[in-house]
Amino acid sequence: MRVSPVALVLSLTLLAVSSGVNGQKADDQINPRSLALLSEGQSALAAGKYEAANDALESALAVDPRNRNAFIALGKVAQAQQLPGKAIRMYFEALALEPNDVNALAAQGEAMVQKGAVERARANLARVRALCKTECAPAVQLAAVIAKGPPPAAVVATAPASDKVPPKGAETSTVADK
Repeated sequence: MRVSPVALVLSLTLLAVSSGVNGQKADDQINPRSLALLSEGQSALAAGKYEAANDALESALAVDPRNRNAFIALGKVAQAQQLPGKAIRMYFEALALEPNDVNALAAQGEAMVQKGAVERARANLARVRALCKTECAPAVQLAAVIAKGPPPAAVVATAPASDKVPPKGAETSTVADK
């Protein structure tokens, strides 16, 4: 008699858990409409139409937020528009879905170099090399970007404030002036 309430609770728990899992799609099954929008966005990106690419890729993610390749493509659009911070965030979203995606890691490393965060890009390169086990194309490409270094604008943006010259006509005062 003591066993029957426990058995009843366990069977109801098993029934509730198994019915919820049956209704979910597998992670590798991306909605076909999302894949079509991804293809449209990649075509627009290749043509240099960044606004159209951005719109199509965001629509792809609205249809299926598990579309990791749409996040990667959005990162590439952001990099093309000189928005490395947004690109890093998009690659981070892709890596949240699949932490061992070497393409997303390498692309995020390139965006980090574009922003001026070379040391963080080197950490990504080390992780890509560890995942590849042999020399792979994403590792070679990221190593070349790191060797080239950040663009001049990124270097200026990360310079210490003491090196910056005040704008012409700006008032500067010191303790001796007062």
